[in-house]
Amino acid sequence: MIKTIKKYSTFAFIGLFLLAFTSCDDNSELFTLSASPTAADLAPLPFTQLSLDPVNTANPAMTLNWKAADYGQQASIRYDIEFANDANFTSPVVSASITGQTSITLSVAEINAAAGNAGLNPFEWADLHVRVVSSLGTKNSVKVPSNGVSVSVYPYFNYTFNDYYLVGDATAPNWNNNDNNPALFRDPNDENVFYYTGRFAGGGHFKVLQTKGLWQPQWGTDDGVTVGVNPGGGSDPERFPYGGGTGIPEGFYTFTINFASNTFTFVPFNATGITSPGTLTIEGTSTANVSMTPLAFDGHIWYANGVRLTPGDVEFVTDGGARWGSTTSFSGTSTDGGGKIPVIVEDDYDIWFNDLTGQYILIPLNL
Repeated sequence: MIKTIKKYSTFAFIGLFLLAFTSCDDNSELFTLSASPTAADLAPLPFTQLSLDPVNTANPAMTLNWKAADYGQQASIRYDIEFANDANFTSPVVSASITGQTSITLSVAEINAAAGNAGLNPFEWADLHVRVVSSLGTKNSVKVPSNGVSVSVYPYFNYTFNDYYLVGDATAPNWNNNDNNPALFRDPNDENVFYYTGRFAGGGHFKVLQTKGLWQPQWGTDDGVTVGVNPGGGSDPERFPYGGGTGIPEGFYTFTINFASNTFTFVPFNATGITSPGTLTIEGTSTANVSMTPLAFDGHIWYANGVRLTPGDVEFVTDGGARWGSTTSFSGTSTDGGGKIPVIVEDDYDIWFNDLTGQYILIPLNL
């Protein structure tokens, strides 16, 4: 492999003083550059291809070594590790940063995430380009990129979403944390916002879990306004919608939770006149036809567990001939004739559909 060493003349004169403010006080860092900085020299990689293992994601995948950048003075130099899908680094992404060192080892998961963030498709061989960008001070001033090196990478799919489930005596599984607990429906435009519209049993309460079969992480509320969480090892929050007493009046409600702002709403939903289809089938190029099952607790909520889907598309088809779909993968809100839902990666999925709202979610089980 031939590598090109590029030198970048960031300043055309000597004796430049760079003042980098570190706070609102008068504290500052003063850098005197006696010469134009010399870029770091990134060594070639000892391999040309890298297939990323989706099972052993914590294993080391790539070690980068470079000759230190030279700023003409004794200074602690920071290095940002940048990846891109082109040799010009048109839209680079920073995978890691270190200070005062000239070597770093990145794991399989870190390289896979960098490849995905740089725009590489999963399960396809493509070139991934890497460089280190040096800088000085807490403001990362005087940035100088190194030469770039490349490797052909075969990424696996990086499923970045969290999924959440209901539990509680106002819901279908009662307080069983592993009984086909209904999934919340993720907003396709905001991965932090989830919805659930459906029946809640009178006199009950509920909480939100992230993993079926585990009680933590667990979400609830201690004041009826904000969301509380026990990530594990702490105290559990109170139940939704709040506290004890007589619980929720029997009826249909829409529960909305925002995991970024830690807020929620729980408001009545008018389900009058909305009739569920007699049957609902998953159809499309991604699978043979699969019949869905309505919850006995709430016939508007449909599910199919462990469905093998391949890259392609699916729709939700009723016995009356309606074809509910959309254009967003993994989650969204479908309409009759709204398009075919793209399936972008092969896996086994738990699939949920709400005929009150048209919302759907496809949860991969192995990604």
